Amino acid sequence: MNGGYLASTIGLMIRDTFRQSRATGLFWIVLSVSLLCIGVCLSASVEGEVNLAQGGDTPEFLPRTDRDANEKKVQGEGVAIVGGELKLGFGAMSVPLARNARHAVHAFQLLLAAGVADTLGLLLTLVWTAGFLPSFLDRRNVAVLLAKPAPRWWLLLGKYIGVLTFVTVQSTIFVGGTWLALAMRTGIWDAQYWLCVPVLLLHFAIFFSFSLLLAVCLRSTVVCVFGSIAFWLLCWAMNYGRHALALAAHIAPETSVSRRLTWLADVGYWLFPKPADLSLVLFDALDATQYYHPLFDQAALSQVGFFSLSCSIMASVLATIYFLVASMRQWNTADY
Repeated sequence: MNGGYLASTIGLMIRDTFRQSRATGLFWIVLSVSLLCIGVCLSASVEGEVNLAQGGDTPEFLPRTDRDANEKKVQGEGVAIVGGELKLGFGAMSVPLARNARHAVHAFQLLLAAGVADTLGLLLTLVWTAGFLPSFLDRRNVAVLLAKPAPRWWLLLGKYIGVLTFVTVQSTIFVGGTWLALAMRTGIWDAQYWLCVPVLLLHFAIFFSFSLLLAVCLRSTVVCVFGSIAFWLLCWAMNYGRHALALAAHIAPETSVSRRLTWLADVGYWLFPKPADLSLVLFDALDATQYYHPLFDQAALSQVGFFSLSCSIMASVLATIYFLVASMRQWNTADY
Protein backbone atom coordinates (compact mmCIF):
# COMPACT_ATOMS: atom_id res chain seq x y z
CA MET A 1 0.00 0.00 0.00
CA ASN A 2 1.37 3.45 -0.85
CA GLY A 3 0.39 7.07 -0.68
CA GLY A 4 -0.89 7.08 -4.25
CA TYR A 5 -3.30 4.24 -3.55
CA LEU A 6 -4.50 6.01 -0.41
CA ALA A 7 -5.11 9.18 -2.42
CA SER A 8 -7.04 7.25 -5.07
CA THR A 9 -9.16 5.59 -2.36
CA ILE A 10 -10.00 8.95 -0.81
CA GLY A 11 -10.79 10.33 -4.27
CA LEU A 12 -13.15 7.40 -4.87
CA MET A 13 -14.93 8.11 -1.58
CA ILE A 14 -15.26 11.81 -2.46
CA ARG A 15 -16.84 10.94 -5.81
CA ASP A 16 -19.13 8.44 -4.10
CA THR A 17 -20.24 11.11 -1.59
CA PHE A 18 -21.18 13.56 -4.36
CA ARG A 19 -22.94 10.77 -6.26
CA GLN A 20 -24.89 9.92 -3.10
CA SER A 21 -25.76 13.58 -2.49
CA ARG A 22 -27.17 13.92 -6.00
CA ALA A 23 -29.05 10.63 -5.82
CA THR A 24 -30.76 11.60 -2.56
CA GLY A 25 -31.41 15.16 -3.72
CA LEU A 26 -29.37 16.62 -0.86
CA PHE A 27 -26.97 18.40 -3.22
CA TRP A 28 -29.84 20.29 -4.85
CA ILE A 29 -31.59 21.04 -1.52
CA VAL A 30 -28.50 22.68 -0.03
CA LEU A 31 -27.78 24.47 -3.30
CA SER A 32 -31.36 25.80 -3.35
CA VAL A 33 -30.94 27.26 0.14
CA SER A 34 -27.73 28.98 -0.98
CA LEU A 35 -29.41 30.33 -4.12
CA LEU A 36 -32.29 31.67 -2.02
CA CYS A 37 -29.86 33.60 0.20
CA ILE A 38 -27.97 34.81 -2.88
CA GLY A 39 -31.28 36.04 -4.31
CA VAL A 40 -31.96 38.01 -1.12
CA CYS A 41 -28.51 39.60 -1.42
CA LEU A 42 -29.18 40.45 -5.07
CA SER A 43 -32.25 42.37 -3.93
CA ALA A 44 -30.21 44.57 -1.57
CA SER A 45 -29.37 48.20 -2.23
CA VAL A 46 -28.21 51.28 -0.37
CA GLU A 47 -30.07 54.52 -0.95
CA GLY A 48 -29.61 58.02 0.42
CA GLU A 49 -26.23 57.43 2.07
CA VAL A 50 -24.46 60.51 3.42
CA ASN A 51 -20.70 60.72 2.87
CA LEU A 52 -19.30 60.94 6.39
CA ALA A 53 -15.72 61.70 5.36
CA GLN A 54 -14.34 64.13 2.83
CA GLY A 55 -11.08 62.93 1.31
CA GLY A 56 -8.77 61.68 4.04
CA ASP A 57 -10.48 63.54 6.87
CA THR A 58 -11.59 61.75 10.02
CA PRO A 59 -15.37 61.27 9.77
CA GLU A 60 -17.39 63.32 12.23
CA PHE A 61 -21.06 62.47 12.30
CA LEU A 62 -24.19 62.25 14.40
CA PRO A 63 -26.77 59.42 14.38
CA ARG A 64 -30.09 60.45 12.88
CA THR A 65 -31.76 59.80 16.26
CA ASP A 66 -29.39 62.09 18.16
CA ARG A 67 -31.13 65.07 19.77
CA ASP A 68 -28.47 67.38 18.23
CA ALA A 69 -28.91 65.94 14.73
CA ASN A 70 -30.30 69.16 13.35
CA GLU A 71 -28.99 69.92 9.89
CA LYS A 72 -29.15 73.69 10.31
CA LYS A 73 -27.43 73.50 13.68
CA VAL A 74 -24.46 71.38 12.59
CA GLN A 75 -24.13 72.58 9.02
CA GLY A 76 -21.63 75.27 9.91
CA GLU A 77 -19.54 72.92 12.05
CA GLY A 78 -18.79 70.39 9.29
CA VAL A 79 -20.50 67.50 11.07
CA ALA A 80 -22.59 65.15 8.93
CA ILE A 81 -25.85 63.53 9.99
CA VAL A 82 -26.20 59.84 9.20
CA GLY A 83 -28.68 59.15 6.42
CA GLY A 84 -29.65 56.41 4.02
CA GLU A 85 -31.17 52.95 4.20
CA LEU A 86 -30.19 49.40 3.40
CA LYS A 87 -33.10 47.94 1.42
CA LEU A 88 -33.83 44.24 0.96
CA GLY A 89 -36.36 42.54 -1.27
CA PHE A 90 -36.10 45.38 -3.80
CA GLY A 91 -37.38 47.84 -1.23
CA ALA A 92 -39.86 45.60 0.61
CA MET A 93 -37.76 45.90 3.79
CA SER A 94 -35.72 48.95 4.80
CA VAL A 95 -33.09 49.13 7.53
CA PRO A 96 -31.85 52.63 8.49
CA LEU A 97 -28.06 52.96 8.33
CA ALA A 98 -26.47 53.28 11.76
CA ARG A 99 -23.31 54.75 10.24
CA ASN A 100 -22.60 54.11 6.56
CA ALA A 101 -23.08 51.52 3.82
CA ARG A 102 -19.91 49.55 4.63
CA HIS A 103 -20.96 49.03 8.24
CA ALA A 104 -24.51 48.09 7.21
CA VAL A 105 -23.32 45.52 4.66
CA HIS A 106 -20.79 44.06 7.09
CA ALA A 107 -23.48 43.73 9.78
CA PHE A 108 -25.72 41.92 7.28
CA GLN A 109 -22.83 39.60 6.36
CA LEU A 110 -22.36 38.80 10.05
CA LEU A 111 -26.04 37.87 10.26
CA LEU A 112 -25.62 35.52 7.28
CA ALA A 113 -22.40 33.99 8.65
CA ALA A 114 -23.32 33.61 12.33
CA GLY A 115 -27.08 33.15 12.13
CA VAL A 116 -27.75 31.43 8.82
CA ALA A 117 -24.52 29.47 8.29
CA ASP A 118 -22.88 28.89 11.69
CA THR A 119 -26.01 28.03 13.70
CA LEU A 120 -28.97 27.11 11.50
CA GLY A 121 -26.78 25.97 8.62
CA LEU A 122 -24.56 23.82 10.84
CA LEU A 123 -27.50 22.03 12.47
CA LEU A 124 -29.29 21.46 9.17
CA THR A 125 -26.12 20.17 7.53
CA LEU A 126 -25.54 17.75 10.41
CA VAL A 127 -29.11 16.50 9.97
CA TRP A 128 -28.94 16.28 6.18
CA THR A 129 -25.55 14.51 6.05
CA ALA A 130 -26.32 12.13 8.92
CA GLY A 131 -27.75 9.57 6.50
CA PHE A 132 -24.55 9.38 4.42
CA LEU A 133 -22.65 7.17 6.84
CA PRO A 134 -25.31 4.59 7.87
CA SER A 135 -26.12 4.10 4.17
CA PHE A 136 -22.43 3.74 3.38
CA LEU A 137 -21.95 1.18 6.19
CA ASP A 138 -24.97 -0.90 5.17
CA ARG A 139 -24.02 -4.53 4.56
CA ARG A 140 -25.43 -4.50 1.03
CA ASN A 141 -23.42 -1.44 0.00
CA VAL A 142 -20.14 -1.89 1.82
CA ALA A 143 -19.55 -5.53 0.79
CA VAL A 144 -18.22 -4.43 -2.62
CA LEU A 145 -15.83 -1.89 -1.07
CA LEU A 146 -14.50 -4.37 1.50
CA ALA A 147 -13.58 -6.71 -1.33
CA LYS A 148 -10.98 -4.17 -2.51
CA PRO A 149 -7.37 -4.45 -1.22
CA ALA A 150 -7.60 -1.38 1.00
CA PRO A 151 -7.66 -1.18 4.80
CA ARG A 152 -11.07 -0.47 6.25
CA TRP A 153 -9.91 2.70 7.97
CA TRP A 154 -8.87 4.14 4.58
CA LEU A 155 -12.44 3.77 3.36
CA LEU A 156 -13.89 5.31 6.51
CA LEU A 157 -11.43 8.22 6.46
CA GLY A 158 -12.14 8.73 2.76
CA LYS A 159 -15.88 8.90 3.41
CA TYR A 160 -15.33 11.41 6.21
CA ILE A 161 -13.16 13.56 3.93
CA GLY A 162 -15.75 13.17 1.17
CA VAL A 163 -18.49 14.65 3.35
CA LEU A 164 -16.16 17.48 4.43
CA THR A 165 -15.43 18.17 0.76
CA PHE A 166 -19.15 18.30 0.01
CA VAL A 167 -19.69 20.78 2.86
CA THR A 168 -16.69 22.83 1.71
CA VAL A 169 -18.10 23.14 -1.81
CA GLN A 170 -21.55 24.11 -0.57
CA SER A 171 -20.25 26.61 2.01
CA THR A 172 -18.01 28.18 -0.63
CA ILE A 173 -21.01 28.57 -2.93
CA PHE A 174 -23.01 30.16 -0.11
CA VAL A 175 -20.28 32.54 1.07
CA GLY A 176 -18.97 33.35 -2.40
CA GLY A 177 -22.41 33.84 -3.88
CA THR A 178 -23.73 36.09 -1.11
CA TRP A 179 -20.46 38.05 -1.03
CA LEU A 180 -20.49 38.64 -4.78
CA ALA A 181 -24.19 39.51 -4.84
CA LEU A 182 -23.86 42.08 -2.05
CA ALA A 183 -20.72 43.54 -3.62
CA MET A 184 -22.37 43.95 -7.01
CA ARG A 185 -25.46 45.59 -5.53
CA THR A 186 -23.81 47.85 -2.93
CA GLY A 187 -20.24 48.31 -4.17
CA ILE A 188 -18.82 47.01 -0.84
CA TRP A 189 -16.12 44.38 -1.52
CA ASP A 190 -15.43 43.05 1.97
CA ALA A 191 -12.95 40.15 1.65
CA GLN A 192 -13.02 39.56 5.43
CA TYR A 193 -16.32 37.73 4.97
CA TRP A 194 -14.45 34.83 3.34
CA LEU A 195 -12.85 33.94 6.68
CA CYS A 196 -16.07 32.25 7.77
CA VAL A 197 -15.51 29.36 5.31
CA PRO A 198 -12.59 27.69 7.19
CA VAL A 199 -14.19 28.44 10.57
CA LEU A 200 -17.50 26.88 9.53
CA LEU A 201 -15.70 23.85 8.09
CA LEU A 202 -13.78 23.33 11.36
CA HIS A 203 -17.02 23.60 13.36
CA PHE A 204 -18.74 21.02 11.17
CA ALA A 205 -15.74 18.66 11.06
CA ILE A 206 -15.63 18.44 14.85
CA PHE A 207 -19.26 17.46 15.33
CA PHE A 208 -19.52 15.30 12.24
CA SER A 209 -16.74 13.13 13.70
CA PHE A 210 -19.14 12.30 16.56
CA SER A 211 -21.85 11.47 14.02
CA LEU A 212 -19.33 9.15 12.37
CA LEU A 213 -18.77 7.33 15.67
CA LEU A 214 -22.52 6.89 16.16
CA ALA A 215 -22.90 5.56 12.62
CA VAL A 216 -20.13 2.98 13.06
CA CYS A 217 -21.44 1.80 16.43
CA LEU A 218 -25.19 1.76 15.75
CA ARG A 219 -25.62 2.17 11.94
CA SER A 220 -28.85 4.11 12.37
CA THR A 221 -29.70 7.32 10.55
CA VAL A 222 -32.19 8.34 13.27
CA VAL A 223 -29.57 7.91 15.98
CA CYS A 224 -27.04 9.90 13.96
CA VAL A 225 -29.50 12.76 13.42
CA PHE A 226 -30.77 13.14 16.96
CA GLY A 227 -27.52 12.04 18.58
CA SER A 228 -25.35 14.62 16.81
CA ILE A 229 -27.85 17.45 17.50
CA ALA A 230 -28.20 16.43 21.17
CA PHE A 231 -24.42 16.24 21.49
CA TRP A 232 -24.05 19.73 19.98
CA LEU A 233 -26.61 21.14 22.42
CA LEU A 234 -24.91 19.37 25.35
CA CYS A 235 -21.50 20.74 24.36
CA TRP A 236 -22.92 24.23 23.88
CA ALA A 237 -24.55 24.16 27.33
CA MET A 238 -21.36 22.80 28.91
CA ASN A 239 -19.26 25.44 27.15
CA TYR A 240 -21.45 28.40 28.12
CA GLY A 241 -22.20 27.07 31.60
CA ARG A 242 -18.55 26.59 32.43
CA HIS A 243 -17.72 30.18 31.51
CA ALA A 244 -20.66 31.50 33.53
CA LEU A 245 -19.67 29.46 36.60
CA ALA A 246 -16.01 30.42 36.28
CA LEU A 247 -16.80 34.13 36.18
CA ALA A 248 -19.32 33.85 39.03
CA ALA A 249 -16.84 31.96 41.22
CA HIS A 250 -14.13 34.55 40.55
CA ILE A 251 -16.24 37.69 40.91
CA ALA A 252 -18.15 36.52 43.99
CA PRO A 253 -16.30 33.60 45.64
CA GLU A 254 -18.61 33.80 48.67
CA THR A 255 -21.66 32.82 46.57
CA SER A 256 -23.34 29.43 46.73
CA VAL A 257 -21.55 28.12 43.62
CA SER A 258 -19.72 25.08 44.96
CA ARG A 259 -16.15 24.32 44.05
CA ARG A 260 -17.11 20.77 43.10
CA LEU A 261 -19.67 21.99 40.57
CA THR A 262 -17.16 24.44 39.11
CA TRP A 263 -14.55 21.68 38.93
CA LEU A 264 -16.95 19.29 37.18
CA ALA A 265 -17.92 21.99 34.68
CA ASP A 266 -14.24 22.68 34.03
CA VAL A 267 -13.52 18.97 33.41
CA GLY A 268 -16.47 18.68 31.04
CA TYR A 269 -15.40 21.86 29.27
CA TRP A 270 -11.95 20.49 28.44
CA LEU A 271 -13.18 17.01 27.50
CA PHE A 272 -15.97 18.02 25.11
CA PRO A 273 -15.82 20.15 21.94
CA LYS A 274 -16.62 23.81 22.43
CA PRO A 275 -19.19 25.22 19.96
CA ALA A 276 -19.57 28.54 21.82
CA ASP A 277 -15.81 29.11 21.63
CA LEU A 278 -15.84 28.21 17.93
CA SER A 279 -18.56 30.80 17.40
CA LEU A 280 -16.29 33.27 19.17
CA VAL A 281 -13.54 32.45 16.66
CA LEU A 282 -15.96 33.41 13.89
CA PHE A 283 -17.00 36.47 15.90
CA ASP A 284 -13.37 37.64 16.15
CA ALA A 285 -12.46 36.71 12.57
CA LEU A 286 -15.25 38.89 11.20
CA ASP A 287 -14.59 41.74 13.66
CA ALA A 288 -18.14 41.65 15.01
CA THR A 289 -17.56 43.38 18.35
CA GLN A 290 -18.69 46.76 17.01
CA TYR A 291 -22.02 45.31 15.84
CA TYR A 292 -23.07 42.58 18.28
CA HIS A 293 -22.31 41.61 21.88
CA PRO A 294 -20.41 38.31 22.32
CA LEU A 295 -21.93 35.46 24.31
CA PHE A 296 -19.49 36.00 27.16
CA ASP A 297 -16.78 38.42 28.23
CA GLN A 298 -13.66 36.94 26.67
CA ALA A 299 -11.38 39.61 28.14
CA ALA A 300 -12.65 39.01 31.68
CA LEU A 301 -12.18 35.24 31.36
CA SER A 302 -8.66 35.69 29.98
CA GLN A 303 -7.69 38.11 32.74
CA VAL A 304 -8.61 35.65 35.48
CA GLY A 305 -6.89 32.78 33.67
CA PHE A 306 -10.02 30.81 32.76
CA PHE A 307 -9.83 31.11 28.99
CA SER A 308 -7.34 30.52 26.18
CA LEU A 309 -8.74 30.50 22.66
CA SER A 310 -5.80 28.56 21.21
CA CYS A 311 -6.04 25.88 23.93
CA SER A 312 -9.80 25.70 23.42
CA ILE A 313 -9.45 25.06 19.70
CA MET A 314 -6.69 22.49 20.29
CA ALA A 315 -8.86 20.61 22.81
CA SER A 316 -11.74 20.51 20.30
CA VAL A 317 -9.39 19.20 17.59
CA LEU A 318 -8.08 16.50 19.96
CA ALA A 319 -11.67 15.44 20.70
CA THR A 320 -12.24 15.14 16.94
CA ILE A 321 -9.15 12.96 16.55
CA TYR A 322 -10.38 10.75 19.40
CA PHE A 323 -13.79 10.28 17.74
CA LEU A 324 -12.12 9.41 14.42
CA VAL A 325 -9.70 6.91 15.95
CA ALA A 326 -12.48 5.29 18.00
CA SER A 327 -14.63 5.01 14.86
CA MET A 328 -11.83 3.37 12.88
CA ARG A 329 -11.03 0.89 15.67
CA GLN A 330 -14.71 -0.02 15.97
CA TRP A 331 -15.14 -0.53 12.24
CA ASN A 332 -11.97 -2.60 11.92
CA THR A 333 -13.46 -5.13 14.35
CA ALA A 334 -17.02 -5.03 12.98
CA ASP A 335 -18.37 -8.26 11.53
CA TYR A 336 -19.77 -8.17 7.96
